[in-house]
Amino acid sequence: MTETKNHTRSNGPRGTICLLPSMLTTISLFSGFYAIISAINGFFFHAAVALIISAVFDGLDGRVARMTGTDSLFGKEYDSLCDLVAFGVAPAIIVYLWTLVNYGRYGWLAAFLFVATTALRLARFNVQDTSSKKDFIGLPCPAAAGTIATTILFCTFLDISAKSMGLVMLGLVYALSYLMVSSVPYLSFKKPEISRTRKFQVLVGMVLLIMVIASEPEVTLFVISVLYVVSGPSVVLYRLVLKSRGREEHSERKSSVFRH
Repeated sequence: MTETKNHTRSNGPRGTICLLPSMLTTISLFSGFYAIISAINGFFFHAAVALIISAVFDGLDGRVARMTGTDSLFGKEYDSLCDLVAFGVAPAIIVYLWTLVNYGRYGWLAAFLFVATTALRLARFNVQDTSSKKDFIGLPCPAAAGTIATTILFCTFLDISAKSMGLVMLGLVYALSYLMVSSVPYLSFKKPEISRTRKFQVLVGMVLLIMVIASEPEVTLFVISVLYVVSGPSVVLYRLVLKSRGREEHSERKSSVFRH
């Protein structure tokens, strides 16, 4: 199931089929499938946009389920299957047909790795207890798929040929695949802690963000995607630096005690 939702822990009956969240999930699946068809027909811009639309509806279905109290075990399983298609198979086929096809076996193996790690990512997420965690463990698969989609949009905007991006995309696919199954933490945004006094500032910030995205969506969405992907390793590196500094300070204090 997508990491942007929380109907992984069902409160409803096991066989309950909740219409509204399931319809939103189906729209997400349809967008992912349409992205595949567009890529097969050579319309990669449309395929990338369809992937982003799929991610939007994928984020909505879980929130709607929580707001309406209609989360269910059926919704969890259905969402996981749809996510594998929309954020595993679809981006893999798109990036393969866009540029990785030029690398033969290495290209389709990279595409398969992306699908496999997406499946592993979803399976691991489904069996984890995420109710008390603010962060994801590993890169969410919608973010990984969105990074591929926004990269294609960015290259289309700057008129960068797919062939010239071959090695870059090959490395990107391997990096995204690793990050999805890694233990690198990523901010989830599922339960943001916002005080009442700061809600207005957050609302203003969201309006400004929408304006920035709407100005040049091909560029701004790409920048946001890259920043989110890089944020996880940056946090890990920052924590390692703090830990090493703490060890150095501790060793210095111990040595000074022995000298005195």
